Amino acid sequence: MDLSIIIVNYKTQELTSNCIDSILKSNMNSLAYEIIVVDNASEDGSIEGIQKQFPSVKTILNHENQGFSKANNLGMKAAGGDYILLLNSDTIVEANTLKEAHEFIKNHKHTGALGCKILLPSGKLDVACKRSFPTPLNGIYHSLHLDDAFPDSTRFGAYNLTYVDEDKICSIDCIMGAFMMVPRKVIDAVGMLDEDYFMYGEDVDWCYRIKNAGYQVMYYPKVRIFHHKKASGIGKRNPKVIEAFYDSMIIFYNKHYQNKYSKLTRWCVITGTSMMKKKALFKNKHRKNV
Repeated sequence: MDLSIIIVNYKTQELTSNCIDSILKSNMNSLAYEIIVVDNASEDGSIEGIQKQFPSVKTILNHENQGFSKANNLGMKAAGGDYILLLNSDTIVEANTLKEAHEFIKNHKHTGALGCKILLPSGKLDVACKRSFPTPLNGIYHSLHLDDAFPDSTRFGAYNLTYVDEDKICSIDCIMGAFMMVPRKVIDAVGMLDEDYFMYGEDVDWCYRIKNAGYQVMYYPKVRIFHHKKASGIGKRNPKVIEAFYDSMIIFYNKHYQNKYSKLTRWCVITGTSMMKKKALFKNKHRKNV
């Protein structure tokens, strides 16, 4: 089999169904592919609806919400494709995206992970689709919005590579977990997603390990998807999601940067991230539902 497409569903029947429908309408006549939906204990009837609407789609049912990394790993273990695509449930693929992305990665053996151009419903670029690895310095610049103020600066714009042409094919540090195509041989070499990450950060970690193994992470903007970002998170968010976002930064730092920076820098990063988490949880607690 050429390609296995893995989608994690959690109470997003309409989004997941629209995503699957866009895949089935894609121009993939020459590809042997499968779609695997991993449901993280939705318990809202969404997975039953998806099974009824798309009987050819393979489904894996979790009895508890084990997080994004564990769910995708379950999908990868069940997948039979030579290439694996992690695809968010809140995305829509264009007709040529999957076929052309597969052709590119198959013809460029040095590619360990492939991302595409990701657009928001407004048509604007989802800037997180091409990034550098987070460092204490570029993280500070990003948090101060200096990349917004000076997008053409290679110094201030490093976090989301704002100075890189969004239509240029290039080797970068990190692509986005909303669309990650990875050869099976690379997964065998570096392992699957790190399950210490409940959600967020697992894509950055995977890219870091893939690059360290000698492969390139490629941004391929000749094909596109649309990303309905945070479409399922209206009003107050689950505190567990907020905690996972900030905890992922600490997990990544402790795993990969522990010996790269001084103890003082580590203290500043951990303390600063913990303070931002507390602030975000406080604001979320007092935010009105909309």
